[in-house]
Amino acid sequence: MAKKNKIKKTLVEQILTKAGIEHTGIQINALEGGLPKGYDRDHIFKTLALLGDKTGPIIGIVPITEHLSEKKLAKISGNKKVTMIPQKDLEKTTGYVHGANNPVGIRQKHTYPIYIDEMAQKLDKMIVSAGEVGHSIIISPQDLATFVKADFADILERK
Repeated sequence: MAKKNKIKKTLVEQILTKAGIEHTGIQINALEGGLPKGYDRDHIFKTLALLGDKTGPIIGIVPITEHLSEKKLAKISGNKKVTMIPQKDLEKTTGYVHGANNPVGIRQKHTYPIYIDEMAQKLDKMIVSAGEVGHSIIISPQDLATFVKADFADILERK
């Protein structure tokens, strides 16, 4: 009898399941390909790792359709300035490679400040990485913020 192709849960999904946090694992390429029914590209959020001149590493979560304002993030986090962590240092700092950074996994290992753009609060559900490239989770923004001890803030670049 043939085995069913069951998609293995990522560590992030296992952590959320164990904690009783409602979420749905999905496989998508955020930059191309179809989205689950009822979701737009602005429901997908990227997890960015930056370095604050006073706080050290800091995490900003913004829609993939938008740009993070380093100036706003610096101000809200008590830094004079923040800069993106170079890709070569990303895995050493967060434990994840580019495209797999996620707030749940980062929070398990580090106490870095995490800020989610306030746009997320207008959504019932948001999509963030599940810790592996091509794997994501659908989760309530409030549940995510509570679980990873994140603050909502206006951290988008305005044109």
